[in-house]
Amino acid sequence: MSTAEPAPLAWFKSSYSGNEGGACLEVAVTPDRVHIRDSKAPTRAQLTFRPSEWAAFVRHASEC
Repeated sequence: MSTAEPAPLAWFKSSYSGNEGGACLEVAVTPDRVHIRDSKAPTRAQLTFRPSEWAAFVRHASEC
């Protein structure tokens, strides 16, 4: 059993996000998960999805 700490996530915002402090999401991608958090509250709870779930969400959102 490994007691090593997991590597920190590399968070990023969309290139469409400005620096005006608006409502933005940050995303961190690992091979088996996509992590989402509120950029204004990064220490609060995150959402985590499997890549296929995230892809389905993005596909649906782009159709709206």
